[in-house]
Amino acid sequence: MRELRIRVLVGVFVVAGVLSWAGARLWNSIGTLPSVPLAAPIVLALIAVVLLATALSLRARLKAQRERRPGAKGVDPLMAARAVVFGQASALVAALVAGMYGGTGVFLLELLDMPARRDQAIYAGFSVVAGLGVIAAALFLQRVCRLPEDDDQNHPGAEPVA
Repeated sequence: MRELRIRVLVGVFVVAGVLSWAGARLWNSIGTLPSVPLAAPIVLALIAVVLLATALSLRARLKAQRERRPGAKGVDPLMAARAVVFGQASALVAALVAGMYGGTGVFLLELLDMPARRDQAIYAGFSVVAGLGVIAAALFLQRVCRLPEDDDQNHPGAEPVA
C-alpha cells in the first residue's frame, strides 16, 4: 500500500480553496451565498477523534505484540490495512472540505461587519482547524500501521551481503 503524501493533501487543499474562494465571489455576486453549517466542524472533529482513537489502540496492540507480552491481542493485517485506507480516505476528504471552507472563509473576511457573515467565517475557520486535525490523525494512523523496515538491509554505510 502506498503512503499518502503531504504534498498531495496540500495540493488538494490549495486547489479546493482557490476554487471555493472564486465560487463564493461569483455566487455572492449573483445571489446569496450558502451558509457554512455549524455541524461541519463538529463532524470533522468527531472523525479526527475516531482516527486518533484507532491509531492509539493499534499502536498499543502492536507494541504489546512486538514485546511478546502474554495475553497480548494481535493485530489482524487486514484490519490494519482497512484502518489505513479509512485514514487516507478521510485525509483526502478532509483536505478537500477544509480547502473549500478555507476559501469560503477567506471570502467572508471581507464581510465581517455583518453578524451573520462573521458567524459563517468563524464556522469556516473551525472547519479548517478540524479538517487539519483529521489530516494529522490520519497521517499518525498511517505511521502507526507502517511495517517496520528490515534491520539487515538498506542501511547507509552497511556492507552488502555476498
